[in-house]
Amino acid sequence: MPVVASMRTILFAGGVALILTLVTSIANASPLHSGQVEVLDGDTIRVAGETFRLVGFDAPETYRAQCPSERELGNRATFRLRQLVADGGLDLERVPCSCPTGTEGTPRCNYGRSCGVLRARGQDVGTLLIAEGLARPYVCGRKSCPKREAWCFVT
Repeated sequence: MPVVASMRTILFAGGVALILTLVTSIANASPLHSGQVEVLDGDTIRVAGETFRLVGFDAPETYRAQCPSERELGNRATFRLRQLVADGGLDLERVPCSCPTGTEGTPRCNYGRSCGVLRARGQDVGTLLIAEGLARPYVCGRKSCPKREAWCFVT
């Protein structure tokens, strides 16, 4: 009988942990109306004056593009993100930035931007942009990010 009681305790503890994880995730995601979100480029938004770098993907630059083709693709990614935002059903989940300890929120970490995951109608916008060829995966570690790949190629 003690084995059954131990198993119940383990299952109960595991269930509580799962519920807490789900509640924390839901509590961390904030529903937004499309009018609350300003799209700055294909992977950066502003909400209530706070700028967010969307994580998990990299979109081409627009203002600091290294070549005309990068700027053009960056403009397409920005336009598409604006479409996704305009369609509504938005949730923004704040996540920790991949920066050295003590630098988050400073210019030394992500140019002072916060980090987040934006979902439109339940789908990660980064995943959608990647699937449409407007961005590529860009996954950071806990304290740093890999070097960004160039969008301009010499032919």
